[in-house]
Amino acid sequence: MPAFTRPAMLLICALACAGAAAQVPGTPERQRELVRMVRQDCGSCHGMHLTGGLGPPLTPAALADKPVESMAATIFHGRPGTPMPPWRAFVTEAEALWIAGQLLGGFPQSPPSKP
Repeated sequence: MPAFTRPAMLLICALACAGAAAQVPGTPERQRELVRMVRQDCGSCHGMHLTGGLGPPLTPAALADKPVESMAATIFHGRPGTPMPPWRAFVTEAEALWIAGQLLGGFPQSPPSKP
């Protein structure tokens, strides 16, 4: 297997995340719900601008070295022994992966507008 440089790995991750983001499950209305949920519910701990608070920042810079699958697992299953709850009652695994990809790319400021 070839050795990749860090910038090359980040580019590969970004492309993979872009693909995950493009394949968001559900309807545009569900996307709006997910954006609202992250901004309001996750924002209550991670800061309303996702720049940190009780929880760590969820900015692209802060998450750049985190694997998208690991982030999705944290969203879906939570982190036992920490204030991070599991969100599996509210999102599917595919939606958790979409949210993680969106966080890596810079989470939308507001829900996508209705067509």
